[in-house]
Amino acid sequence: MTDGVATRQDATEEIPEWPPPPIPSPRGRRPWFAVFALRGGKAIVALVSVAVLVLTWYGWQFVGDPNQGLTTSEVFADNELHAVPLDGAVDILLVGMDSRTDGQGNPLPREVLDMLHAGDAEGEKQTDTMILVHIPQDGRRAVAISFPRDSWVELAGGFGKHKLNGAFVYAYNERFRQLQQRGVDLKEADRQAKNAGRQNLVATLENFMGKPGMIDRYAEVNLASFYEVTRALGGVEVCLNGPVHERKSGVDLPAGRQTVEGVQALAFVRQRYDLPNGDLDRIARQQAFLSGLARKVLSRDVLMNPGKLGDVITAVKKSVVLSDNWDLTQFAGQMRGLDSGRIEFRTIPTLGNAVIGGADVLRVDPAQVHQFVDGLTADPGATSTTATPPTTSSAPPSSKAPPSSAGRANAGAAGRSLPPPSSAPPPITGGEVACVN
Repeated sequence: MTDGVATRQDATEEIPEWPPPPIPSPRGRRPWFAVFALRGGKAIVALVSVAVLVLTWYGWQFVGDPNQGLTTSEVFADNELHAVPLDGAVDILLVGMDSRTDGQGNPLPREVLDMLHAGDAEGEKQTDTMILVHIPQDGRRAVAISFPRDSWVELAGGFGKHKLNGAFVYAYNERFRQLQQRGVDLKEADRQAKNAGRQNLVATLENFMGKPGMIDRYAEVNLASFYEVTRALGGVEVCLNGPVHERKSGVDLPAGRQTVEGVQALAFVRQRYDLPNGDLDRIARQQAFLSGLARKVLSRDVLMNPGKLGDVITAVKKSVVLSDNWDLTQFAGQMRGLDSGRIEFRTIPTLGNAVIGGADVLRVDPAQVHQFVDGLTADPGATSTTATPPTTSSAPPSSKAPPSSAGRANAGAAGRSLPPPSSAPPPITGGEVACVN
């Protein structure tokens, strides 16, 4: 194939619908009782999302075994390659799917989609958010590394170069067609195809980082997760540099510090258009939101409110998919020493915007990404020659003005652009309310 031209069938073709499976009935909760382990709240921060970690310590203490009632997926095709490393570190891929279904595959009602400004189903199997969460053995700190969805990378599975968010959908569509041709039931074909998509996404990111087998846990949330979880929590505090109003996402918020929940929380993290730095600004919003989410979960308003925690757990179980063989209670024990001030949010360095094959993409240098990830995930107690992650700029690399028509034309024609020096946006930590665009 040539740059930007797929050698497989188009990944966006329609996939047939099928009768959705029923939602399993929720497991009965044990009574909430006296001893409340505040240290358990610290476990929630580790995955950067209450949509996953609220099921760990709290689920174990008050609701019963958190491993019960979860939706799981056979993400890791090679269990030996992806076994938890001997050093005890955990590397979790947190994925946000632009999906119109809940965690069990049931379609969201039309009125819910309209309320969430979800639009039609175009691109619904693309991964809008990809965050690697690295937690060392001692569990006392964590780093969450964001990978922009528009990064121009080599996809695993022989699909060639495409945007990073195509890794799932290309593999999904290929596997689904194969299973259809064999006469496999549509529901089962969808299940197996989703596993193939997740496996291809994991392999693509590991190859991109130069770390085969690094990722050993997988957590996936969908459109409804932010809506349901933030409503259950009573909102999350964020801060905007200026007022925003954008029709496609439905976002309509003033400048300054404020609390968002439900529809506006989802719009806050989904907005792509009318942002000075495009997807990099959206990533900064997601990181700021997750930072606020961690602070909210650790607040007394949540920790001492059994009813609120129960609502959150119910919301989570409807909208989260985890890799199988993930023992959440064991994981929670490892996370006891982590608090919101010890998690750092970073974004990989990029080389600026370009147009390739008619698509707006972000150019990246895999060698720089290797160095960046190495510097953030190296064992702090080990001797290493790995350089510090490059941070040559304190702001996203693209300017507030769009690229000139000449520059864009040259990038599209030649398949390359004249990038600025590689840069990574400044980090966001869990202990602060960061103002973002």
